[in-house]
Order: sequence, then structure tokens, then C-alpha cells
Amino acid sequence: MMDRPLDLDAVQAFVRIAELGSFTRAADALGATQAAVSLKLKRLEARLGVRLIERTPRHVRLSDQGTAFLGHARALLEAHARALAAGATARERLAVGISDHVAGPELPALIARMNAQAPQLLIEIRIATSGELLQRFDRRELDAAIVRLDAGRGDGELLAEEPFGWFAAPGWQPRAGEPLPLATMAAPCGVRALAGQVLDAAGVPWTEVFTGGGIAAVAAAVMAGLGVAALAPRMLPLGAEDVGRRLGLPALPRLPVLLHTRVRGGRPRDALDALAAAFRSAVRA
Repeated sequence: MMDRPLDLDAVQAFVRIAELGSFTRAADALGATQAAVSLKLKRLEARLGVRLIERTPRHVRLSDQGTAFLGHARALLEAHARALAAGATARERLAVGISDHVAGPELPALIARMNAQAPQLLIEIRIATSGELLQRFDRRELDAAIVRLDAGRGDGELLAEEPFGWFAAPGWQPRAGEPLPLATMAAPCGVRALAGQVLDAAGVPWTEVFTGGGIAAVAAAVMAGLGVAALAPRMLPLGAEDVGRRLGLPALPRLPVLLHTRVRGGRPRDALDALAAAFRSAVRA
């Protein structure tokens, strides 16, 4: 007689716990409660007769048996996804826009997480300013948009609020008596506008010395010593320094990251939920 098969939902819960290192984050990615995820893992461990996850008050880590099982679990989920897609005549498409002020160095890992969740999807990623992406979303050119600022809209889901700072190259000093030199994104850019408003309100004279078509260009200008930029810490190259306190610059507010989507279910929603959960983890880290 064939042994009772494994519960694929429980296997998926185990893989998400292993990948995200947290029951809470796994629950976010799966759209479930933490209690439901814990119960699925408990049933899987009972079915296998081994302990897969070692839990402590501060950490979640794989047991030796869990490490050995992880590769098999991933292979099982991939085989299941291939089996579901075998009869499909065309791939489902998911077009996602991500603001350049949001898409940081974690982007490859975020895309990989989406693909692992729904490998049968055709995924399109567009990088642009928040304003441009929202226009494309409203024209139905995008299924979802992850943007930096709300711009007065009320239809976005808050993913995270991210800190910002004033960054410059190591040892950079402004020239005495001159306005603060700023490196910014080209207009229109919500963070660019906010930085100017905050400096004006504090009575700090400033001038733009560099405008870039993307965060990578702005970060390069900062590290080249051209001036200061208002950026999230995770967007900066290694070595950039937060000079706000040293230069007496006004504090920048935490800025919201919002998800706008019309995707409600199916594999595209699963992939989008995985992306959102992975992004929350990146911001928390």
C-alpha cells in the first residue's frame, strides 16, 4: 500500500520558514496566520517523524534533518508547479513596476523569490519613477506597482516605512560659505521634491550639482564626492556616510512604500505576495 502523500501546503510552509527565517514573515508570504503556519509545520514534522525547525525565543533555524529535507522539499514544489503548468497553452503574465527609489540591491533575490513561488509565470519588471509607474498602472499597462510616495492616493497597501538620511562620500566636507550641493534624481521625483522642502523649511541654502536618471547614477555621484544625496541606507554603496548630524542637516521623515495592484488571486497573486513579503524583510533587515 502506498504511503500517505505529503501535504504540499505544509511543505510550502516549511520552505518559506526556512527561506525567510521567521514564522511571521512566512505567514506574510503565504497570506496566512502565524498559528496556521505553525500548525502546518507541526503536521509535516509528525508525518516525517523528525523535527525540521529548531525554535528559540530569538532565532529560527533548521535542524540537521531540516537541512537535509529542504532540497527535497523545493524539488517537490517545483515538480508540482511543472505538473500544473504542463497542460497550459500559454504562460500567465505578471507586469510589475518598481520605483527606482525602492528597487535596491535585493532586487535579484526578490525576483528569484517570485519565480520560486510561481515558476510558470511570465514576469515583467519595469523600473521608473513612482509617478510614471502610477500612470502606467492607471492605464492598465501594469498589473501592480510598488512606489515610494502616495501622491495623495488612497488605493495603495502600505508595505513598509523606510528611513532616509543625508549621505556623502567618506570624509566629504562642504565648501565654506557655499550652498549645500545636492545630487538628486531627475524631476519628477518625490524624494527630490521632499529633500528640497525639508532644507527650505530649515533655512539651509542648497543647490543641485548633479541629476541622475536612476539611483545608481546618484550613488555614483555621491561616491565621486560631488555632494550629498537624500537616500535610504540600503540603497547606498559600501562606504557612504550619513553626514546629516555632522553637518547639522534637518532630519528626513520615514517614507512609505506602497503596493498598488488589481491582482486578486491565482498564481500572479501568490507571486506578488511573495515579492511583498520579501521586500518587507529587506526593509526590516
